[in-house]
Amino acid sequence: MGFVKEFKEFAVKGSVMDLAIGVIIGGAFGKIIDSIVNDLIMPLISAVIGSVDFSNMYVVLKGTVTQGLALADAKKVPGAVVFAYGNFITVALNFFLLALAVFMLVKAINAMKRKQEAAPAAPAAPTKEEILLTEIRDVLKAK
Repeated sequence: MGFVKEFKEFAVKGSVMDLAIGVIIGGAFGKIIDSIVNDLIMPLISAVIGSVDFSNMYVVLKGTVTQGLALADAKKVPGAVVFAYGNFITVALNFFLLALAVFMLVKAINAMKRKQEAAPAAPAAPTKEEILLTEIRDVLKAK
């Protein structure tokens, strides 16, 4: 029973739960970034470049592949060596946007923390001892 109890204490610690929540939120955030890249940014870039789909962008290094063939089909051609750079562009753009979004989030959180730290703390109410000592001081000054 000691192992189960020890594991339970470990699993419900705040840092482990925070990590789990962070991983779940991170996964969802990654899907949002993927959608931004694939559904919003890539079509704009493709319109400029002229290609509709980055995932099918490749260069044939060896062999003969019919022009305009999908990447999956080009890889199946016997003897063909295909340098598939389109998927890398998509993944690199996803990473860049995710890193940018996380940076902006951390920057906003740090700004809020700085603002909170800069705000002066409300003066604490004097304790009964301080009030009594102040009264004694004032009485002694008056004499």
